[in-house]
Amino acid sequence: MKRKRPNRVVVMGASSGIGRLVAMRFVEAGCRVAVAARRLDRLEKIRQMAPERVLTSEIDVTAPDAASKLEALIDSLGGVDLYFHAAGMGFYNPDLDNDKEMATVATNAEGFTRCVDCVFRRMAANGGGHIAAITSIAQTKGIGMAPSYSATKRYQTTYLTALEQLSKIRRLGISFTDIRPGFVNTDFLRGDTYPMLMKPDFVADKAYKATIKRRRVATIDWRYRLLVAAWRLLPRPLWVRLNIQNYS
Repeated sequence: MKRKRPNRVVVMGASSGIGRLVAMRFVEAGCRVAVAARRLDRLEKIRQMAPERVLTSEIDVTAPDAASKLEALIDSLGGVDLYFHAAGMGFYNPDLDNDKEMATVATNAEGFTRCVDCVFRRMAANGGGHIAAITSIAQTKGIGMAPSYSATKRYQTTYLTALEQLSKIRRLGISFTDIRPGFVNTDFLRGDTYPMLMKPDFVADKAYKATIKRRRVATIDWRYRLLVAAWRLLPRPLWVRLNIQNYS
């Protein structure tokens, strides 16, 4: 059955990377789109694609006022059918620099929870909706070179599952899509030392299609599905001896 295209879409973290490209896909599809990020100037190109259908807002997910700003943005859009969360942070941090670890937790755990909960409450009061989020294959196991990144991505996938259960218990009609990319050639990953590096446009297309189809979990792409399957088979004593130099 063909899914109905969402009319009112909010994309958090649309200033760069996958979030920016996915937001542009929704604009090209004719949706009314509200885009938000810390850097308002980087949203202007998206707004110029269709000024009559695109709203912009400067929102830092780690700030205490992020939820109130998100509420105001949704009000300006006239409601929300789909919320796409792409705001994220991660570092290659084997030395456990405290600032990097805590910034990752603030963005990927606290900021994620603040925004997703805000939208969940809104959808619960207005007949349901769809929440999609960019997580990562890094959620599969704890990765020593990026502890807070892999841990917070695991948090996100678990949180989405908990909210899905809550939605079903309360019969709220809220669905979820967990998008798990591997290595993507964005600002987070610089250089050519990463294996199976994917182009941002390729990942954005896959993420957009998975969201439109309301797939519950979308691991991008088939190579990473095989890799994740292999990771899951490794017992913990073997996993902790595995030398993973990079993360996704």
